[in-house]
Amino acid sequence: MDFLPVNIRISEGTRILIVGGGKVATHKAAILSRFTSSATIIAPEVSDGIKALPFHWEEREFSESDLEGVTLLFVCTGNRPLNRHIRSLARRRGILTSVCDSPSECDFTSPAIWRQGNLTVSVASDGKDVKRSIRVRNRIKEAIEHDTIQID
Repeated sequence: MDFLPVNIRISEGTRILIVGGGKVATHKAAILSRFTSSATIIAPEVSDGIKALPFHWEEREFSESDLEGVTLLFVCTGNRPLNRHIRSLARRRGILTSVCDSPSECDFTSPAIWRQGNLTVSVASDGKDVKRSIRVRNRIKEAIEHDTIQID
């Protein structure tokens, strides 16, 4: 897989949807909350962690109409056939989609991110070695914080 590293502007008008309410969805939502307070989560059960975030959430089954106007979609249900179905619906609509249990079905992946002010460091492994991406991100963060890397 080849992923092009890009930064996507997410303004208040950008419609972001997370389908799923468990551990993976909570993790994605927590990361997303560092960049926006505008997202919707749809799942039959939504974790307390998601409920504590500044997002709109609904405890119900996903419906195709939930994709109306969506720009970015994170599919995190834990149900592979459902994830593939949602991905198929999104592809027909041209929605950028991350299928959290299947990097090969993703239009984008979420890198390991560290942010300080207007500096954002992200490290990605094409979804193949997430733990290594996190270790490298942490080393970069530590080097910047301890002035062993000069960034000015």
